[in-house]
Amino acid sequence: MTKARVTVIDIAKAAGVSKSTVSLVLQGSSLVNEGTRAKVNTVMRELGYVYNRGAANLRQAGAKSRIIGVVVNDLTNSFFAELAVGVDMVVQSAGFVQFLSNTSESIDRQREVVASMREHGISGLIVSPARATDAADFKPLVAAGIPVVVVVRNLPGAKVSSVVSDNRAGMMSAVKHLAELGHKRIAFLGGFPDTAVFDDRVAGYRNGMEAAGLDYQDLVISSAPSRAGGVEAIGKAIVLADKPTAAVCFNDAVAFGVCDGLRARRLEPGSDFAVVGFDDVIEAQAAVPALTTVSVDPQGIGRRGAQLLLKQINAGKAEAETVTTAVRLVVRESCGARKSVEIEKGL
Repeated sequence: MTKARVTVIDIAKAAGVSKSTVSLVLQGSSLVNEGTRAKVNTVMRELGYVYNRGAANLRQAGAKSRIIGVVVNDLTNSFFAELAVGVDMVVQSAGFVQFLSNTSESIDRQREVVASMREHGISGLIVSPARATDAADFKPLVAAGIPVVVVVRNLPGAKVSSVVSDNRAGMMSAVKHLAELGHKRIAFLGGFPDTAVFDDRVAGYRNGMEAAGLDYQDLVISSAPSRAGGVEAIGKAIVLADKPTAAVCFNDAVAFGVCDGLRARRLEPGSDFAVVGFDDVIEAQAAVPALTTVSVDPQGIGRRGAQLLLKQINAGKAEAETVTTAVRLVVRESCGARKSVEIEKGL
């Protein structure tokens, strides 16, 4: 399955230089003039050469790489920190170490860190792709027989394994709950519209609104999937001519920002406006009011992704598998459910 690796000798022949010159270029030696360095680097790119920095040591020790690459799109979101903990639980017990990197939604940064991880001889890669990632970006890894598991964001056509949550079902349950509390104008706030997760969650939201017989025109407001994005989104929502009274949010980070934005306008989440998040990060339960949210178990996604990757590494082949994890709505105070029950009981 693994294609023949391009060697230093191949590079030397194609560039018309000696093997030692190629080695000096790889080492960043100042002994090579810039013209020769540029020529060698061009040939390496054209031939798809990957410099494995640990190869010599590994050969001497007669060992295999015990490194798992983990690349996420936004490590400032605590969801991904929890996911990384889940990965570490599994790979550490199996004798592997994870190399964790953050792309901050940059395709260029993602390509750089993946290339660097390949240089260090990773045994496999777990990745939450940056925005607008193309399936072709992972073709070199697939061709090299390196197992890849995509998490959180699916990547159609990439021919790699994936672990994603049931985004549609989760958002439908959130809308259903708010509709049962009596809300007619329910907004969808946050998220980038060029990601598969956004598409799935908006589809679930629309299905939920349609099932409840509610109109959702002008109620989908996108923004960065962050706390600041939540502040921005609620600012746009509450100036609509026909204002919403509740919102389902793209994720918990957006929901926290929505709560911030409401308070800045002297509105109280859970009392004046119902808020539901998505993810159930650790902070959700401790928030004030405690956040009603769709629980996807980020640590569980990390563990499942790592288990799937190790299965492929141990089998010596990277057969693509798709796993969709179940979700559940966790009702707390931010949606106003407790207040509704108290009114119902005449308290």
